[in-house]
Amino acid sequence: MPQPDLTAELTAALARRILVLDGAMGTTIRAYGLTEADARGTRFAQTEKDLLNNGDILSLTRPDVIGDIHKRFYEAGSDICETNTFSATSIAQSEFFVDDPREHGGRKDPEFFQKIIDTPFLNQLAWEMNVESSRLCRKWADDIGSDTGRKRYVAGAIGPLTVSLTNSPDANDHAFRVVTFDQVLEAYKHQIRGLIEGGCDILMIETIFDSLNAKAAAVAVQEVFAEAKLRLPIIISAAVGLGGETMISAQKVEAFWNAFAHTHPLAIGLNCSLGPDLMRPHLEELSDCATTHVSCYPNAGLPNPLAPTGFDLDPQHMHDFMAEFADAGLLNLAGGCCGNTPEHVAAIARAVANRKPREVPAIG
Repeated sequence: MPQPDLTAELTAALARRILVLDGAMGTTIRAYGLTEADARGTRFAQTEKDLLNNGDILSLTRPDVIGDIHKRFYEAGSDICETNTFSATSIAQSEFFVDDPREHGGRKDPEFFQKIIDTPFLNQLAWEMNVESSRLCRKWADDIGSDTGRKRYVAGAIGPLTVSLTNSPDANDHAFRVVTFDQVLEAYKHQIRGLIEGGCDILMIETIFDSLNAKAAAVAVQEVFAEAKLRLPIIISAAVGLGGETMISAQKVEAFWNAFAHTHPLAIGLNCSLGPDLMRPHLEELSDCATTHVSCYPNAGLPNPLAPTGFDLDPQHMHDFMAEFADAGLLNLAGGCCGNTPEHVAAIARAVANRKPREVPAIG
């Protein structure tokens, strides 16, 4: 089980140096040239829908690949790696295993998603994905930590889901939602229990595009903590648009901080969506208002189908941007999202290695 003093331990580490997160699981997976047969394995060989884009399933069907990716990121200098569980909920996995009623003249609605929440197959699948992904990352954190003499940590990745609690998809019924808060809450609680069972150190609610979805995740975290009589550090990270707004709920950065400050996160930050140059002003705003540690793991620039990783920036670019962010006093944790390979993370680790972490403002 996770250690009870991890928040104090990580807070002390963050006072000494900028900690390094990992990079993009999806980008790195693509470099392995896996096929549909790899994703399915024998267990899911008869599944009707394609699974190759279901990266989380690889923790069950190709754990050797996912383990190797964790190993490479830790060896590149990551202090914290995320579990391969971005979409490991019954709600998100239903996209790969359940017929879409919209293809037959129906619609997705709370009745549909209640059936999803109640489906034993999807619940068992989500449980296994989270437990096994957490165990897999834990193994490499412990192995690399032991080999190098520097402790490594596992962050249980809790993604944004494929549905929105904020917006209605029905132009004629603005009150309609495809899913309820309680359904999202239950799916997240199931995921969180699995991540903890597998041995993660941190829970990371990330790539937030809908703040109400993230609120459900935050409530789920607190309820699981109360049930299990434990508490782990939490990191909360939003994906923002060009104007610094969460892309569906349209919360600006300061409002985002105010909405989650009561959860007392170890860190709050920005990830995905933008390259570091476009993220800079929004990171500055967050750094100015947040009274906790700040994390940043942007995409490697904007998408570019002609680039080897699908994104514009190479490792040296990420090195230079993160060094600049660190010199400006904006960083406590640094890493990369889409387009960032282990080589990018190694460059980021070098960039922040001898730079002072951002000073956390005193609450007063």
